[in-house]
Amino acid sequence: MSLTRIHNLSISLDGFATGEPQSADAPFGHAGERLHEWMFGTRFWEAGGSAGVDDAFAQRHSCGIGAEIMGANKFGPPGWASDPDWKGWWGPNPPFHSPTFVLTHHPRPSMEMEGGTTFHFLDAEPAEALEAARAAADGQDVRIGGGATVVRDFLAAGLVDHMHLVQVPIVLGRGVRIWDGLEALEDAFDVEAVSSPSGVTHLTFTRKAVV
Repeated sequence: MSLTRIHNLSISLDGFATGEPQSADAPFGHAGERLHEWMFGTRFWEAGGSAGVDDAFAQRHSCGIGAEIMGANKFGPPGWASDPDWKGWWGPNPPFHSPTFVLTHHPRPSMEMEGGTTFHFLDAEPAEALEAARAAADGQDVRIGGGATVVRDFLAAGLVDHMHLVQVPIVLGRGVRIWDGLEALEDAFDVEAVSSPSGVTHLTFTRKAVV
């Protein structure tokens, strides 16, 4: 069976994956771009970027992925469901290049974009959404793309096989935390930490085999 994976999810020292308030002008609220600066200098982000630890982890984001699941707040700012012309933050050629399932209480018809991305809008629980994404992934893995609330829901449901978090040395103080309600999560995973010269720490969670 295909795996369910999370990659390149950046969090602050106090566990926030986004700041507040989110808006069309500030997708990550008061966090701005600080959570993702570690990525901007890598080859993964731009052709002239650098190799190294950060790039090696970032590059794993797309390998073997056949579908993505994301939350409503990753697809757009508050109120996007009332705008029939909103097609996401990414323009006509989104970077997913696969079937992408948006979890929302306001489903709309699927949207086929350039480059192989088709957005499907589901009002579904995590297990149901994962079943649909796995069918569309055609044997490849499914990526849980965020935001933090969706990641937390899939972790709480025991549906994540592999998770890569990037702990960034900033304190946000407010926003959406990844860890709320996930006490003793580490018991179900083998956890590895790799420090980078950029100052971030790459945390890898791999679900323990059932014996």
